[in-house]
Amino acid sequence: MKQEIEIIYENEDIIVVNKTSGIYAIAQCSVNEAKTVLGILSKQIAQKILPIHSLDVDVSGSVVFAKNEKSYKHIIEQFKNKTVVKKYIALLSGCVQDDNGEINKPLLVLKDDVSIDITGQEAITKFKVLERFKSYTLVEAFPITSVKRQLRLHFWSMGNPLAVDAQYGVNEPILLSSLKRRYKPKKWQQERPLISRLTLHLESLTLKIPDTNEEKKFKTLLPKDFEITLKKLEKYGR
Repeated sequence: MKQEIEIIYENEDIIVVNKTSGIYAIAQCSVNEAKTVLGILSKQIAQKILPIHSLDVDVSGSVVFAKNEKSYKHIIEQFKNKTVVKKYIALLSGCVQDDNGEINKPLLVLKDDVSIDITGQEAITKFKVLERFKSYTLVEAFPITSVKRQLRLHFWSMGNPLAVDAQYGVNEPILLSSLKRRYKPKKWQQERPLISRLTLHLESLTLKIPDTNEEKKFKTLLPKDFEITLKKLEKYGR
């Protein structure tokens, strides 16, 4: 089946899409551009587009592209000036004690290696707890800066990595059997995970539209696997 990208907003200057988990936003060393959101979308709308920001392959949510150089520069400047508001929903391991807080730890980016280092780039993340479960915490996260893997490393550094994160936390998926007492799997059937990828979703982006300078918020709903996981946590994870 021909793959299509869900478009949530489009005008003559920009296009905003809902990136699903499991697809790269832009080309990587081992990934052909034709198989990325950038490549598929360019073909889908029959127009060259310019990438402005990216998300890790397993992260879902809003991604904006520019349709021309003028729009690209307009939005890039907003990212540089830290005026773009990004709101993520993140499910973290363990119990976060504070109802809200700020993580201010510099990140050193060396190609694919990112670490917390005093010589690195400024990286600031604000967060607010939405709900606490027995073994997990649901938070809203607002990265003030835009550094590679910022949220994953910042939450890891405070002892509460993403609930599923093979690189900076736990590699095990969340299973219903780990939440529900007396869970009985169906005979001869392997249990399917509730969620087995990064528990991180970029729920909304707020920025100013080129030309009009009107401020707009672009929202995407939680993906099905994330939504189902939260429903099971609310029922069995307290």
